[in-house]
Amino acid sequence: MFRWLTTLCFVLVLPVLAAAQLDSILITDAAPEVGIVRNMRGNHVWSPDSANFYLLTAFCFVENGDTLTIEPGTVIKGEPGQGADASALIVARGGHIIADGTADRPIIFTAQSDDVDDPNDLPQNIRGLWGGLLVLGIAGTNVAGDSNSIEGIPTTEPRGIYGPGSSFVKDDNDNSGIVRYVSIRYGGSVIGLNNEINGLTLGAVGDGTTIEYVESFNNADDGFEWFGGTVNTRYLVSARNDDDGFDYDEGWRGKNQFWLILMDSADGNSGGEHDGGTTPEDGTPYATPTISNATYVGAGATGLNAGNDWAVNLRDNAGGFYYNSIFTDFFGSGVQIEDLVSGQDSRQRLDDGHLKFEHNIFWAFGNGNASTDLWPQPFVETYMTEGANDNDIVDPQITGMPSASRDPLADFDPRPALGSPAASGAVIPVDLFFTSVSYKGAFEPGGVNWALGWTALDFQGYFAVGCLIAVAGDVNASGTITSADIITLVNFVFKGGVAPSPCEANGDVNCSGSVTSADIITMVNFVFKGGAAPCDICSDSPMSCP
Repeated sequence: MFRWLTTLCFVLVLPVLAAAQLDSILITDAAPEVGIVRNMRGNHVWSPDSANFYLLTAFCFVENGDTLTIEPGTVIKGEPGQGADASALIVARGGHIIADGTADRPIIFTAQSDDVDDPNDLPQNIRGLWGGLLVLGIAGTNVAGDSNSIEGIPTTEPRGIYGPGSSFVKDDNDNSGIVRYVSIRYGGSVIGLNNEINGLTLGAVGDGTTIEYVESFNNADDGFEWFGGTVNTRYLVSARNDDDGFDYDEGWRGKNQFWLILMDSADGNSGGEHDGGTTPEDGTPYATPTISNATYVGAGATGLNAGNDWAVNLRDNAGGFYYNSIFTDFFGSGVQIEDLVSGQDSRQRLDDGHLKFEHNIFWAFGNGNASTDLWPQPFVETYMTEGANDNDIVDPQITGMPSASRDPLADFDPRPALGSPAASGAVIPVDLFFTSVSYKGAFEPGGVNWALGWTALDFQGYFAVGCLIAVAGDVNASGTITSADIITLVNFVFKGGVAPSPCEANGDVNCSGSVTSADIITMVNFVFKGGAAPCDICSDSPMSCP
C-alpha cells in the first residue's frame, strides 16, 4: 500500500487518493508522515495529529491578512540550506501566527535532522542547520522612512520588510498573534556576509502581540533580536547561541520580565548587545526597553570563550532600563557604554536618564569583582556605585552553576538559594505588566524553575535533577513547619486566601492530589499531636502556579 502527498499550499500525508491525481508525490508506508510546507496563502492550522512534523523547504511566509495556527505539541522542521536556499518561517506585516503551546506540549521549531525524541542525536555545538522564526509588524521604529528589510531575509523580498513605511498606518498596539511555549533549536542559516537568521526575530512588532515562554537554543546568531517596535515579553530563554543572548536595535521600547541567558563555554559574544539606531544612529524614538528580573550566566569567568567579553554592551545611542537582575560568570566585564568624542551616544542616554541599571547583582567576572574591573569606564563605575542605584557586587548564590564545559547533565539550577542576597530587595517597575516579586533574577529562590518541561535545555539534561519542593507542609515557604502553615492552609481552603508556596502542591501534605481540609487535619496532628509527618512531594515537572 502507498500514501500520497497532495501539493496544495502545504502538503500532508493523507490516505490513498484517486489515481487521476498525477501531480501528487508518491512515498511509501515506511516514510514518516510529513507536512511539506511551500508557499502558503489563506488561513491554515498545523496539528500534531495531522503529521509527525511539518517541513519548511524554503522561506515560507504567512502573508498580510492570513493566519497560521499551530496547535500544542506540533513539530516544525527546516530543511538545511544557506543563502537563497535557506528555510525559515516568516510572518509578514499584517499576517498572524497563533503558536500557543503548553508547558507539557510545547511547539518545537528545529532542524530536519533533529530527532526530537532523542536528546543525543546531534553534536553538542552544532548550529545553523536551518533558518529561524521571524515575526514582522507595523509598530514604529527609528529608521528613516519607518521601514527596513529584516536581517536574515534577502533585501529583494518585499515580504521581508518591517515597519509601517508608506504601505501601512503605524500602530504601536499592532497584534501579530501569540508565540507561547515555543522552543526554537539549531537555527541561524547564513544569508550573506554578517547576515544570519536569529532564533526569534521581531521586527516592528506591536505590544498587542503575546511573546511568552520562548527558547532559542544553539542558534548560529543571536538568540533573540528586536528591530524597533513595542512588543512585550516574559519568560525567555537564550541558551548556547553563537552570538549574543539578547540583541535590540532601532528604537525598541518593550516591557520584559523573567529572562534567562546561558552562554556556551566556547562560542558566543555578549549577554546583551544593545544598539539604538541604524540609519540614523541618533534617530528617535530611542531604544528604551525595560527589563526586570533577568539572569545572565556567562561562558565562565575562567573558561575558553574570550569573546564573551561583556554582560551588557550598549552602543549606537541605545538606552534601556535594567532592574532587579543577576549578571554572573562572564569572561570579561560587566557593562560597557559607548562614549563618543562628540555627538549622541549611549553615554548621552545615561546622562539624560534614558539608560538605568538599578537593584542589580554582579558577581564572578573574569576581569575581577572590584568595581573598577566590572565597570572599567570611570563614568560607568561612578554611576554603578552610587548608593541610590543599589547595584551590588555579591554572590547571588545560584543553586547550581553549570560546569566549565557546559556539558549536558551539568547540574545547572538557576534558582538562587533561600536566604541569598537575591532573595529580597527587588523594586519592581510600577506598571500593570510586571509581576510584583521581592526577589532579583529570573527565578524565585527555592521556587519553581519555570524553564523545566518545555525547553531543549531541560530535554538535553542541562538542568539539575531534584525536588522542586523542598519541604512538603512548609506552606508559607518560611523554612520550617509551624502553626503559621496551618493558618495559611485554612485561609486558602475556606477563605480564598493566598495559595501555598510554591504552588498548591506544597500544601498537599497527604499526597491526595489536591489541597483540602484533610491536609489541615494532617498538619494539626503533626504540629500539635506528634502525628505522621507530611509526605514527601518531589516533582521535576513544571507545576501550575496561580
